[in-house]
Amino acid sequence: MSLELWIAFVAASAALLALPGPTVILITSYAMNQGRRTGLATIPGVALGDFVAMTTSLLGAGAVLAASATLFTALKLVGAAYLVWLGFKLWKSRPELGEITSTGSSQSLGKMFWNAFIVTALNPKGIVFFVAFIPQFIDPAEPAFIQFVILEATFVTMAAINIALWVFLTDRFRAKFQNPRLLNSLNKTGASFLMGAGVFTALVGRNS
Repeated sequence: MSLELWIAFVAASAALLALPGPTVILITSYAMNQGRRTGLATIPGVALGDFVAMTTSLLGAGAVLAASATLFTALKLVGAAYLVWLGFKLWKSRPELGEITSTGSSQSLGKMFWNAFIVTALNPKGIVFFVAFIPQFIDPAEPAFIQFVILEATFVTMAAINIALWVFLTDRFRAKFQNPRLLNSLNKTGASFLMGAGVFTALVGRNS
């Protein structure tokens, strides 16, 4: 793979990652709720989710989803329902200004990890997108497997960095809000957007 082709992929990926989606909404809601320590769980969760989605795409699942309206719709509705459920859970949660306590923090971080992973990986639109996106940066004159490894490692790394930036920026923004009522309102706003993303995912058409 030429350096020029790789740079083009980095630029295209950066543009894609700059657009906030359900994953970013979830991660910023967690960071606003409990601070930057949530990044310990959400960053690897998102990275693993992107890795699974891209690997699944490259193994051909994306082509199956693109060809099967029933399978695509089923997976889309499952993902949408999960987003709505997470939004509901965030709506009911009570934001805390302090750090996560050591007691029970492992369980909380574990839940955040799996939620971040599922929201990122369980996205049929993303899987189909990767099938259409990745081949544009493959040089047919060179071994495809090595190129796939390079592109996947690049994207997953960039996705992790992107989420880390969102976590730390949100935490810095959060520190300026000492009013529990205001923090609670911001948390509910994030929850509303998350539920809205789930509803939108359920309603959007296959080819939109």
